[in-house]
Amino acid sequence: MPVIEGQLDAGPDAELAIVVARFNDVVTRKLLSGALATLGEHGVSEDRVNVVWTPGAFEIPLAAARLAASGRYAAVICLGAVVQGETLHHEYINSEVSRALMQIGLETGIPVLFGVLTTRNMEQALERAGGKAGNKGSEAALAALEMIGLIQQLPPPHDSGS
Repeated sequence: MPVIEGQLDAGPDAELAIVVARFNDVVTRKLLSGALATLGEHGVSEDRVNVVWTPGAFEIPLAAARLAASGRYAAVICLGAVVQGETLHHEYINSEVSRALMQIGLETGIPVLFGVLTTRNMEQALERAGGKAGNKGSEAALAALEMIGLIQQLPPPHDSGS
């Protein structure tokens, strides 16, 4: 039984993009640091990574869509932090952002990784950005590397337009 798995290696020429929300940057900067450190540990130099800042999490999908559609990047890692307030605002934001990012990946065939935290409070966000719960930016970077390798091994999409 053949098994196809991605390895944690982007290859020597792969470029990656990281889209980071500026809102809650005390958290998102830690997510970015974790992602960059993890990529570096796996042989991806910072000169092969472009970082794009958006005002907030809601704006991440538009930037990610442009980056993925450019054909320049092997993967797009998306990082943000939506912390619950007194309204349900956080639920609407994350639901739409996650749906949009998934759709971008499906439409472009480029791995688009979801590293957008949704937490009840800032303490939980900080725990997931390098605290007790690890660093979700690092986890998104690992997933990006694995998906790059996996996509390279899968057959290309069938062109149904012929």
